[in-house]
Amino acid sequence: MTWRSCPRTTDSRSASGRRPRPGPRPYGWHGWRVKRIADSFTWPLRAPLSRWVFGILAVLLLPLLFIPLLGYAIAATRAAEQEPAQSPPPWSLSGRLLADGFWVSLAIVLTVLPFALLLNPLAAAMRGLARSDMIAGVIAFFALALPWGLVALLILPHATATFAASGKTADLFNLPAALRGVRRDFATWNVVVGAIVTAWALGLACAGLLCVGVVPGVFYAILVSAHAAAALQRQGSRPPAR
Repeated sequence: MTWRSCPRTTDSRSASGRRPRPGPRPYGWHGWRVKRIADSFTWPLRAPLSRWVFGILAVLLLPLLFIPLLGYAIAATRAAEQEPAQSPPPWSLSGRLLADGFWVSLAIVLTVLPFALLLNPLAAAMRGLARSDMIAGVIAFFALALPWGLVALLILPHATATFAASGKTADLFNLPAALRGVRRDFATWNVVVGAIVTAWALGLACAGLLCVGVVPGVFYAILVSAHAAAALQRQGSRPPAR
């Protein structure tokens, strides 16, 4: 008896002549980060009540607790970079938290300063059109608020994410590095900015409509912004193996 070897084919076509459809593909790196940013909106809800109590108190006493609140925002970003699935970190009034809050407040002041210097000249220029110093000042304020917001969103998310990961103050003020980060992964930055803007809109507007007050809404927006910005850190957590 002789055996004949059947020729093996490398074609993956079925008997009907059609190629089988490929199965669903897992998330790519960018897709995983988009999902991670979307999870930012539910992340604050994982926080225990005690963390909300301290957060609301910090927002209520914002003139006094501005620096600790910003320091906690950096701590929240750092926690989300290390493990996005964990709840927001506990409050701990430490030297690091105060130092982080101080440096972030200085970075915010530096972004505001050029526009603040333009406020009075712009209001004076509009005084003839507005026919009132107060109205001219309001118009000038809102005319400068939009470009300041764009500059802040362009610089601060990348800068704070890098600073939270490294702990190096220089990273917070490295403007070229922040701009390179936006250029390197514009798509992710765009989604992060969309999440931040949406969170603040929800915090300021919908919080009042839901009868929970604007103060919890502000703290909610801070936590969403911290978690979303953490997705910009390339050295953060990788998607789980599939």
